[in-house]
Amino acid sequence: MRFGKITENALKRSVLKQLRTEFKNKMSAAVGTDCAFSESKRTFSTIAPVTVDVQDAGYYGVVKAVNGLVSQGLTTDHVEVSVLLPSDAEEPVLKKIVKDAIDGAKACGVVYAGGHTEVTAAVNRPIVTVSGVGYYNDSRENEEKEVLFSSKPAAGQSLVITKWVAMEGTAMLASEKYQELTERYPAPFIDEAKGLKDSLFVGKEMEIALESGITAAHDLSGGGVFAGLWEMAGRAGCGLKVDMRTIPLRQETVEICEFFTINPYQLLSGGALLLATENGEKLVSDLQEKGIPAVVIGQLIEGNDKIVVNSDETRFLESPQADEILSALG
Repeated sequence: MRFGKITENALKRSVLKQLRTEFKNKMSAAVGTDCAFSESKRTFSTIAPVTVDVQDAGYYGVVKAVNGLVSQGLTTDHVEVSVLLPSDAEEPVLKKIVKDAIDGAKACGVVYAGGHTEVTAAVNRPIVTVSGVGYYNDSRENEEKEVLFSSKPAAGQSLVITKWVAMEGTAMLASEKYQELTERYPAPFIDEAKGLKDSLFVGKEMEIALESGITAAHDLSGGGVFAGLWEMAGRAGCGLKVDMRTIPLRQETVEICEFFTINPYQLLSGGALLLATENGEKLVSDLQEKGIPAVVIGQLIEGNDKIVVNSDETRFLESPQADEILSALG
């Protein structure tokens, strides 16, 4: 493909045609338009770059952007996708990125409203960046959501994790390193790990959590659960104490992380939420009743110590490190 903005024909074939097919009843992108629409008056935005080289970058970027909004009690209005391509990229590469982004938008129930695509010598592989725009619903029944965005968790509150940590990284590794992994593990086992990609959207559990009563929510994506715990304590302005044995891990994650000698607690954990609440047992019960796995892993405490207990061993949490996915995928 040529350098610079892609041709209008390529834009129509590989981007706009797909958008119009999937979102035919929604106002969306068009040739010559420079911005996306928003039907709300009070908008919030997030940005989700996919910095690792994965086949499904469009999907992961969209879900991450939407989860960033949903986890703050916001309703997502739309997402936009920016794609930078190297000069040797072929048009089918762009087409797949857009298809994956559409699949992500459909999984989250949001509109892919457009974006930007360009071929540039500045990159040597496709780079996908997703922007999401969201808003608060102004109806009275959603007033508690506005409180969530500005509220702070506090010492004495329980910490709850939904589903399993490292799901996102596990799914990526299972897909990208499938051949290597299936030389050691049965193919159905690795297929199960790949399928975790379909469980990354957190909309259902956030609805339940808001109803149950929470003071804060954090999407455990970049840096994994250890980074998320550090950031939650920072938001609360206090310390924490968690039992490492209670942090939920899938067996697929344990095996794949052992295979690549990486730490699952520092691996991309999109799909899992870290929640702070006054009543952890109630929140867990409410989530489990609706089919969402959840567990209390500890609590926020007075002071600044961030304590992780593992059987007879006690350690202090370190500041967030580089995500382990980088050592496995680059």
